[in-house]
Formats: sequence, C-alpha cells, structure tokens
Amino acid sequence: MTPAALAELVRATAVDVLSSRGLDPAALPTAVTIERPRNPEHGDYATNLALQTAKKVGVGSRDLAGWLADALTGADAISSVEVAGPGFLNLRLAADAQGAVVRDVLKAGEAYGRGDRLAGTRINLEFVSANPTGPIHLGGTRWAAVGDALGRVLAANGGEVTREYYFNDAGAQIDRFVRSLIAAAKGEPAPEDGYAGGYIGDIAAQVLRQEPSALTSADSHEIFRRIGVGLMFEEIKKDLHDFGTDFDVFFHEDSLHKSGAVTEAVERLKSSDALYFENGAWWLRSTEFGDDKDRVVIKSDGDPAYIAGDIAYLVDKRSRGFDLCIYMLGADHHGYIGRLKAAAAALGDDPASVEVLIGQMVNLVSEGKPVRMSKRAGTVITMQDLVDAVGVDAARYAMSRSSTDSSLDIDLDLLRKRSNDNPVFYVQYAHSRICSVLRNAADLGMTPNESFELLAHDREGDLIRTIGEFPRVVATAGELREPHRVARYLEELAGTLHRFYDTPECRVLPRGDDEATDVQRARLSLCAATRQVFANGLALLGVTAPERM
Repeated sequence: MTPAALAELVRATAVDVLSSRGLDPAALPTAVTIERPRNPEHGDYATNLALQTAKKVGVGSRDLAGWLADALTGADAISSVEVAGPGFLNLRLAADAQGAVVRDVLKAGEAYGRGDRLAGTRINLEFVSANPTGPIHLGGTRWAAVGDALGRVLAANGGEVTREYYFNDAGAQIDRFVRSLIAAAKGEPAPEDGYAGGYIGDIAAQVLRQEPSALTSADSHEIFRRIGVGLMFEEIKKDLHDFGTDFDVFFHEDSLHKSGAVTEAVERLKSSDALYFENGAWWLRSTEFGDDKDRVVIKSDGDPAYIAGDIAYLVDKRSRGFDLCIYMLGADHHGYIGRLKAAAAALGDDPASVEVLIGQMVNLVSEGKPVRMSKRAGTVITMQDLVDAVGVDAARYAMSRSSTDSSLDIDLDLLRKRSNDNPVFYVQYAHSRICSVLRNAADLGMTPNESFELLAHDREGDLIRTIGEFPRVVATAGELREPHRVARYLEELAGTLHRFYDTPECRVLPRGDDEATDVQRARLSLCAATRQVFANGLALLGVTAPERM
C-alpha cells in the first residue's frame, strides 16, 4: 500500500465515521496528509486528520482520533492504529499490504512514479536562453540541468511540455559581439565594451575561412553577424546536446521584430489603454498589475525597449496554445516576475499563466579555493570546462540536487571522487550494487517470488516504505517546480538500501551451496523494485543509471 492509497483509505474511513455519527464529511480536507514518523517506533505512517477536522465538526480531537482508530483497525491493510498526543494517529500496515508496493513497482516498471496531475496542460518551458555571444557559462549550465530535469518531472506528472530556447539575436549585445569578431579578424584588441576570450578569435578565423573577403566587403558587419552568430549558436546547441539537454523549439528574438509582432503587440496595448504617453515615450501601466514601477515600452527615440519584445513573445506563446508559460531566468532578473505578469494582465490574460523561476549564482571550488579562469572564455567558467573536469553525470547531478533559490558551490575535488562522499557516486553505486546482486542471483538460478508477507524485518519495511514514497516525491517536485527533491530522495533511498543490504538478517543471496529460501526470493523482488526506482529517479534528472561501476 502506497502513502497515496493509505490516504484514500483513511479519508474514506473518516467519511463513514462522520456520517454514522451525524457529522458533516464536507469538513474533511480534500487531501489527507500521510507522513512517515521520524521515530520508527511510532509506526509506519502518521496522520493529523483528526486535528484538522475535529473543531470543524464540534468534537474533541482525541475523541475523533479514537473513532477513526477503531474503524481503521478493522481494515485488512492495517495491523494497528494508536492515538498519540492531542489526536495524531500512528498506523502500522500489515506486512502483506506493505509489501504490495513491491508488486506495484515491478508491474509499473518505468511508469512507476508517474501521475496525471498536469494531464491536459500544455506547458512552455523556456530555459538557458543564453545570449549567442559566447559559450554557456555556469549559470546557464545550472539552468540546462535544472530546466531539463524540471521538464522531465512536469512530463512525469502528465504535462505536455515544450522545451524552448529564446535566441537573443537582436539588440546591442549582438553588435558588440560582431565588432569584437571584426577586431579579432584584424588582429586588433577587443573593443572596450566588447567580448574577449580565445573563442572570439576562433570564430573570427572561421568567418574568414567561409568568406575570405569579409573584412573588405561593404557588408562586412552583416557578414560577420550572419556567420559569426550562427557559428556561436551552433556551438551552444552542440554543448547543450552533449550535456543531455535538447530543445523542441529555438525561437529567434529577431523574428518578432521582422514579422511586425512587436509593433502589433504594442498597438494592441495602446488600444486597451494599458499604455500611456509621457515624456516622449510609451509606458506600460505595470504598477496597476503588481509591478514595482511602470515600464517604458517604446523609448523616446521611437525604438522598442526590451520589454516590447517580451510582450510580443508572450503573445506568441499564448497564441500557440500554451496554458502555462514558465520562464527560468538568472539571478539578475527578479524584476521580470512583476513585469511579465503585468504584461499578461495588460493583455487581458491570466497572470497565473506566467511563472518566473529565478536561479542563483554558481561557484566552482577546487582545493578549497575558487576557480575563476576559463581556458577558452578568458573570464568565466563554461559548461564545457565543467564537463571536462567531472563528466556529464556528475555535472548534471551536482547542478540539480540543490534548490535554485540558493547560490551553489561546486566542489570539483569532491565530484571527482569515487566514494560515498560524492552524492552522484553514492546514488549510482547503489543502483549498480543492486544490479550486481541481480546478476549473481541469475547465475545461481535464483528467481524472485511475491511472498511479500515474509518481508517483516524493520530494514525491509524501511526500504519498502521509501520506494513507496517515490510517486509523492515526483508529484511534489512537479507542483513546486523543484526537481532537486528527486535527487535528495534518491540519496535517502541509497542510504536506506545500504542499511538493508548490510544487515546480516536481511541477506539476499544464499551462502555457498545453500538453497535460496522464500524470504530471500522475496528480498530479490524487493531489490529489483528498488533498482527500478533508482533508474526512474535518475532518468528524471537526466543522469545515467550504470549497471557496473
């Protein structure tokens, strides 16, 4: 019995108990909270349902808890129920009901943990979107890992997810990039406001190889722009692909301007009185929609401000049928939360259709000291630098296992270690350890069984309850947009597995020429189910599940 199934049983029982006593079942919460007690001696699971409901129906919380305990004790899946404190219920499951989780996992396979909370919801998930003026740096690398993992988690909850990269190929930064390329091609230092680093010289040389007359052409700037930006962006896409992050859509900012979409969106806002004219510029009344200040949309020189493109882009996303538009932006983009929601509201849309997630900075540390210099980019650490140092799996896992609300220090020395101190190794080793057990069992001709009622040891129960938590972890990670919860869960699962496997009373394989017992065959099923959960969880993070290490 999974926690979700237990929650349904407890709520159904509570409905019957209240109805039988003439009390209103509508007072019950829609979702019953089922938690694992910190102290295993208190039971397998606990609920505060009586505390939540008693006052609403006019009875004492311990009285209601007692009625629920009496009713639940008669259920086939329940071994015992105790009332604790002011009205908590501590529940113990019958061994066969608890062990049924193993059967559920093995039956569902790769689908175990998936749900349908977001079924029918079309989600546009925009992330990374680094300017095509240089290689992806550590901030973009974090979003590449977290964004891809979030997309997988949202899809696992039933969402129809489109991963989108907003290609910023319009604006001043592109002009600075092109001027930097031309300077490098001439053998001159980079402009004061330009871009430095070895990659600029590399791309400039490639432009000249493709167009030898680029420097002398009347269209020199356009040639370097067209070829140089294209080369840079192809490199970005290759780095992302090699990192395991692929996109469904690459959207070009420049297309919004060339198609007239920006002008059309601005005129739409003018006609709805969402814009006003002042000091020669057009302003969005964004403070009326929760922003901290009104924003200039059309500057006094007649050029559109950056937010004009954002507005047109939001219109485009919604016109493509997306119900939810999630933007994953860097630490310096807090102002976008208010302005994008304000833009949605000004367009007559629901601000809730826009979500903005802000990611904090990433720092690399080696031998206790910050790592600051990139061999190629000159001033920043790139995605490729990190992958070269620790590999794709370690880089993705390290970036995904912490909340993006906090800055992140990546210890390169730790990630290179093949020890349990390294979180990704700890989890991957747990998976490979089970694979080794399964291979050895197959060599012995040992087959699993479904005698799950025999799995009565505390360590077996801990492992069963932990794999039973996986669907709820995936659901919560999707609801809160926090894929790091999956990584932390896998680390907990790895610890639970190792404690189970290292307990002499829970031996899985027979010794010597001994015949495998029924309980050992049941433990083999438990191992297979646990391996499946590791594989499913790592897949959500885009990290491999090696069978040998």
